[in-house]
Amino acid sequence: MRKEEKCEDVLILLEHPHTYTLGKVAKREHLLLSENELEDRHIATFEIDRGGDITYHGPGQIVGYPIINLKNWYADSHKYLRTLEEVLIRVLKEYGIDAGRNPQYTGVWVGERKIAAIGIKISSWITMHGFAFNVNTDLSLFNGIIPCGIKEKDVTSLQELTGEPQNIDDVKQKILRHFMETFEYTEFPVSNTAETYLSQIRED
Repeated sequence: MRKEEKCEDVLILLEHPHTYTLGKVAKREHLLLSENELEDRHIATFEIDRGGDITYHGPGQIVGYPIINLKNWYADSHKYLRTLEEVLIRVLKEYGIDAGRNPQYTGVWVGERKIAAIGIKISSWITMHGFAFNVNTDLSLFNGIIPCGIKEKDVTSLQELTGEPQNIDDVKQKILRHFMETFEYTEFPVSNTAETYLSQIRED
C-alpha cells in the first residue's frame, strides 16, 4: 500500500510474544534450543526476509516497524540504518545512558553490550522490518540463541542499566519524538500505543 501511495508513512511500535526470528543470512546452528525445548518454553520461530542473523522478540521489548518511503527523505540505505540507530541513542541519552555504535556491527550498543538490534529490508525504497529495543526484556531468553550471530558480545536492557522497570508507553513516546526529529517529520495526525501515522510534511 505504501508503494502505491495508498497510505502515509507509518511507524508501528509493539511487543511480540516470545519469538526467535531468523534473517536471510541466519545460520540454523545459532538457534541453540531443540524443537521440544522451544515448545516447552512456548517460543515460536520464523524465517523472515530481513537482513541479519537470528534474534529474539518478546514482552518488554519494543519492536519498531517503520514503513516509510525513503524517496521522500534520502534514498540511502546506509544513512537510514545510521539514523535508526541515532533515534535510539537519543532515547537512551534521556535516561542518562551513553549509548553508541560498534564499528563492526549494526545496532545500538552500551559499551560491549547490545541493547537494540536492527534488521531491515528495502524494496523500491520502501522500508520494512526495523529495530528491537530491549526495555524490560527477560534477557535470559537470549541464552537460547547466539544473538545476531555474535558469540563474544552480551545483550542488555534499559531495565538492567537503570536498575528498575520502565514504563513501556513512556519509552514509545520518546522513540516517536526522536524518530520524528531525526527523520524530519513535522507532525503526525494519528497516534496510539500500537502505531503512529507520520505526515509527509517535512522541514525544508
